Amino acid sequence: MKKSLMDIICCPLDKQELELDARQEEGEEVIFGTLTCTQCGERYPIEDGIPNLLPPDMREA
Repeated sequence: MKKSLMDIICCPLDKQELELDARQEEGEEVIFGTLTCTQCGERYPIEDGIPNLLPPDMREA
């Protein structure tokens, strides 16, 4: 996921801002990490550079 996406993506549940916690980066690309909603606190994983912004009940275990 490119860090520049942080300017346009938001929490799919309440449309609030997301906070990035990058665990592995390559330049401007986030490979692994977490996006956390600043309002509701829901967490969305970033795996292999792809953010999973599905609501919690729609994610695979």
